[in-house]
Amino acid sequence: MALPPKWYQFLVGVFASLGSLLFGYDLGVIAQVIAAQSFNTKFNPTENETGAVVSVFTGGAFFGAAFAGPMGDKLGRRWTILIGSVVFILGGALQTGAQALSYLYSGRLFAGVGVGILCMIIPLYQAELAHPSIRGRVTALQQFMLGIGALAAAWISYGCYVGFEPTNDGQWRTSLGIQCIPAVFLGGLILLFPESPRWLIDHGKPEEGLRMLAKLHAHGDTSNAWVQAEYAAIQDAIAFEHEHEAKSYVELFKDKSCFRRLFIACALQASVQMTGVSAIQYYSVTIYGLMGIEGDDTLQYQAISSVIALVAQALCILLIDRFGRRWPLILGNLGNCVTFIIATIMLAVYPPGASNNQAAAWGFIVVTWVYNFSFSATCGPLSWIIPAEIFDTKTRSKGVSIATMVSFAFNTMIGQVTGPAMSAVGYKFYLLFVICNFTNAVFFWAILPETARRPLEEMNRLFSEAPLFVPSMKQSDWASNDLERRVEEVKAKQEGFAHTEAGSGAVGH
Repeated sequence: MALPPKWYQFLVGVFASLGSLLFGYDLGVIAQVIAAQSFNTKFNPTENETGAVVSVFTGGAFFGAAFAGPMGDKLGRRWTILIGSVVFILGGALQTGAQALSYLYSGRLFAGVGVGILCMIIPLYQAELAHPSIRGRVTALQQFMLGIGALAAAWISYGCYVGFEPTNDGQWRTSLGIQCIPAVFLGGLILLFPESPRWLIDHGKPEEGLRMLAKLHAHGDTSNAWVQAEYAAIQDAIAFEHEHEAKSYVELFKDKSCFRRLFIACALQASVQMTGVSAIQYYSVTIYGLMGIEGDDTLQYQAISSVIALVAQALCILLIDRFGRRWPLILGNLGNCVTFIIATIMLAVYPPGASNNQAAAWGFIVVTWVYNFSFSATCGPLSWIIPAEIFDTKTRSKGVSIATMVSFAFNTMIGQVTGPAMSAVGYKFYLLFVICNFTNAVFFWAILPETARRPLEEMNRLFSEAPLFVPSMKQSDWASNDLERRVEEVKAKQEGFAHTEAGSGAVGH
């Protein structure tokens, strides 16, 4: 029996999100690598050199996201994923076989470029394949698989740490080499999966686009009413885009509708980094040490945090298309704000290591877990879901590329600032994130319209004509109904044709 179409779309999305797993794994594994005794014995890196090993990855990802924009438009979504996988494999191989720090730097750079390409193109590819009613849960797989990768890295690193002698290079080379395996599967098999119907239609291949739509949504039946309606909507939208919409990066900033969407996508990616996710993770490790939790024991507490994140991301996948985008993002930021207020107060009143208050230290760790749940259920996944769905076909690759670049730029900035800031001002640094989470919530309450369950081709009207101050919108005036109307028209035509055929048959007899 054939899979239901939505299950097929979901499973294609799962496979594509192997690229996100690579991101999570690489972020997680490098901490173990630079801490391994054999690594330090071999390379004897300075503190600045160790920092460069970590930061060159996000720098590469920034440029990878930039390259992915034009590649996605020119070569298609699948070939861009293939190229990202190959670049990542090259980076992984250089890291695994590193004979000097220069090998490691170049490997980290290539791996970062590959991850930047994949993190930009995969949510876009998923959004263009998925039915509007499940688009949120399919694109939320990006954050979920990132969490899976981080959890896998933690346990694989632990296995290598205890399984190899401290003098054996396998302690860090093995965990670095394993990251190439998912990339080989992704790159080797992606061309067996459907290309984006929207990209095909936009590039003068309407028949193939229709066939892909039918394969994704109707077991290959090109006469299906929903497929025909969606096909007509895509054609109409693309014809309009070719006539009116941005055709270059510069025009993204000139066209009011395009710039509105670009501004929201970039603000969202920046805001996610300013929720404090990096800072709270950084300080929790410090507090583990001050509580006497060190070495192997740290892993189990980090693993608890990773499992909590995965549970939250799974709930997001299940519920995001029911509750929408707007209010989960607003409430998620408010939840983050509350946890930072509590954490700031606890660190101010009971400084870890100075007050000897174990209960307060444990309280802080529990608050970090609550924060992790709040972030992972809302802001984290939505930072990939919303940019992938708000642009039109002509600007989607360019717009998502710029937004992803902003994400990696802010990620790098926070990573560089957090350590010195924590050393200089301690818990007061957390006040920044209390303020940012609150202003994030107010900001998106004011400017972000609801995009859930709306066909991609109906985003143009929403962002071209809807009020800039979203709370003033009357939601009933902006209900998504164009696709349903088209489906009914197709069904009526098909029924009329069937009646005509039946009448002709009767006359013939």
